[in-house]
Amino acid sequence: MEKEKILEKLKEVIDPELGFDIVSLGLIEEISIEKNKVKIKLLPTTPFCPYLPLIIELIENKLREIGFESEVEIDFENVWSLERVDKEVKKSLNL
Repeated sequence: MEKEKILEKLKEVIDPELGFDIVSLGLIEEISIEKNKVKIKLLPTTPFCPYLPLIIELIENKLREIGFESEVEIDFENVWSLERVDKEVKKSLNL
């Protein structure tokens, strides 16, 4: 399925501050696909994350590699929390 292919590609986008991929960190709030365009709703760890422009650029580049155009929306309404983080990442961080 396309969504799994997209998620796998997004796992190559590493958060420069935390050193883990954005999928495992729970930063992907929503994915929608229309033809060859992917809309991503991104939930940053903090609203003023200085790496957001870089992360958005990396997302766009990775999706372009597999033939998709993208639109990234930052979700400022919801709050990221450690509950969103993958179990394996939590273990690595001793959480």
